[in-house]
Amino acid sequence: MEGSGSGKFSTCYSCLFLISFLMVCLGVESALTADFYKDSCPNLTLIVRKDVKNAIKTETRMAASLIRLHFHDCFVNGCDGSILLDGSDGEKFALPNLNSVRGYEVVDTIKSSVESICPGVVSCADILAIAARDSVLLSVGPSMIFRRNPLQSGGNTWKVLLGRRDGLVANQTGANSGLPFPTDSLTTISQKFANVGLNETDVVSLSGAHTIGLARCTTFSNRLSNFSGTGSPDSTMDSEMASDLLDLCQAGDGNTTTSLDQNSTDLFDNHYFQNLLNGKGLLSSDQILYTGDEAANSTTKSLVESYSSNSGLFMSDFINSMIKMGNISPLTGTDGEIRQNCRVVNS
Repeated sequence: MEGSGSGKFSTCYSCLFLISFLMVCLGVESALTADFYKDSCPNLTLIVRKDVKNAIKTETRMAASLIRLHFHDCFVNGCDGSILLDGSDGEKFALPNLNSVRGYEVVDTIKSSVESICPGVVSCADILAIAARDSVLLSVGPSMIFRRNPLQSGGNTWKVLLGRRDGLVANQTGANSGLPFPTDSLTTISQKFANVGLNETDVVSLSGAHTIGLARCTTFSNRLSNFSGTGSPDSTMDSEMASDLLDLCQAGDGNTTTSLDQNSTDLFDNHYFQNLLNGKGLLSSDQILYTGDEAANSTTKSLVESYSSNSGLFMSDFINSMIKMGNISPLTGTDGEIRQNCRVVNS
């Protein structure tokens, strides 16, 4: 028996060695790490932070735009910077992004700054990830509490995992089918998140990024009158808010904007969730997290209630979801490339 056990252990160790060897050969071990650029570009985060700070100082809305860029990049082809590629068949011209996603010029500025110090080293995909994190940190309201997280470096921050490489192709079809729309049902939104490995907690926590930023009338005007053919506004929207928004949108065109978080426009906090409790979610995709049969039959309603009263829980879950989202199908090792210009693949 003893000799037989020893033989089994020997066989197991041989198998483990073979599996490990194959993983190395196939590049499976090329995981993202927080210190990926510690030798090749040690001041990377300082360089990115400076340009993000300047961009937000110039236009406060840019913080939300940079977060959204990272989100919309990761949901299509994984976090590979493909949303930044120019071309009429690119993701920029997909319906969820057209005349909506912005901040490309800021990414260009950051890339130029990084290239001047660390040429040919840092991917555009990683720049998006760092810029999104910094946009949150530079917008955090005084009421927000950061809980300790295994990937935090201490204080009000978290470490971004790095080592992504840039994709060689954009995927406009994938953007049209994979990105959530403001008019999607909760079931559809949850499924789109599930398709990239995210769950309902991620749906709610990442939706909390709508605590900053603006939305165009075209994304919510369907809620303001004759909603779903009823002849009346969406009954789940606060009536006074619906009336004010109708006046705003009728006075302009579909591109007129208003704050996603009506009473806490530029601060990253948990007020967005408090709005949902009071029927003041701007987008249908916001309010359905709390109101309606779908929410009642899922975990989203209870999460909204928890986040509305516990900013520390929201921030902790948001950080975890951002890290999780940033890990969607990254290109690593020798896959992809390090683009010299984020808008085009290298020649």
